[in-house]
Amino acid sequence: MSEQIQSFAETQQITSAPEIASVPVTEAATDIVMDSDKKVRIATDFYDCLFSNSYSQEEEDVDLMKARLKELEVEAERLQAMQAELQKESQDLAAEDKKDIDARSIYVGNVDYGTTPEELQAHFQSCGTINRVTIVCDKFSGHPKGFAYIEFAEPALVPQALVLNDSVFRGRPLKIVPKRTNLPSFMLRGRGGFGPRGRGGRGGYFGRGGGYRGGFRGRGRGMSPY
Repeated sequence: MSEQIQSFAETQQITSAPEIASVPVTEAATDIVMDSDKKVRIATDFYDCLFSNSYSQEEEDVDLMKARLKELEVEAERLQAMQAELQKESQDLAAEDKKDIDARSIYVGNVDYGTTPEELQAHFQSCGTINRVTIVCDKFSGHPKGFAYIEFAEPALVPQALVLNDSVFRGRPLKIVPKRTNLPSFMLRGRGGFGPRGRGGRGGYFGRGGGYRGGFRGRGRGMSPY
């Protein structure tokens, strides 16, 4: 009898002990796993959201930069077109101004190197109003090159200045002709003008005495005004 009781007690101990020990362990482990999974999901969702927002912001910034760059390119093209148009207008105006200035200017050669603009102005003041006297100098040394340009207020004053061709100034006979760009076309061809060889024409710009070999006085001497 005692052996049966002891055997029954041992059986109950073996059967009950695992059940008592396993219940709290299994529940605790389940809670830990569930809690860890929840934290992992929360963390993953947070970083996914953060990365998504950051990527969207970068895309938006890139799009804004591209749009701004396109605006700058369009503006640069517009400014370049305006600059080209203004430059063209400026060149056209400069050409017109030069043509107008040349029409009332003369070339004065054989000018003494010590001459001042004031002295030349005084020599030609009897011809009419003078706008400008330019004594041409070497761009490197700055020394006078021996000739000058005189711009009058009106083209009609140029013939009066040509009368002073061969007039003595500072002990030298001045060589006076219209500025080269104003020479009539017939003076640039054949015997009647300053031809391609640079010789003075025999019957070019007729005045009171003959061709430009002697100016208006017709003395018959050749000259090279430039």
